[in-house]
Amino acid sequence: MTEEVVPILRVADAATAARWYARLGFAFGWEHRFEPGFPAFVEVHRGSVRLFLSEHTGDARPDTLVYLRLNDIDAIAAEFGVAVEEAPWGRELALRDPDGNRLRVGEPAD
Repeated sequence: MTEEVVPILRVADAATAARWYARLGFAFGWEHRFEPGFPAFVEVHRGSVRLFLSEHTGDARPDTLVYLRLNDIDAIAAEFGVAVEEAPWGRELALRDPDGNRLRVGEPAD
């Protein structure tokens, strides 16, 4: 097994959130519910980067900040209509998902 960290983000509607994350290049992985009608717990992934999206109120707080290192930052900026900023450590942009979670997306400097 490869060790990793998988952030959990609180979302109101996992299906809506998964569609938004698809714009970032994330694919739907799986969904779990303890019973029909219960809150959803969903995985989305982009290559080896994974996120858990949870409708469970106790799993995470709204307004969480996650830093994602992703390729093709210019394509992401174009998709969301935001500017890429230059920093000494790389190129970055900032986004908020539909639930207010903050995402900083970056490509490290060469």
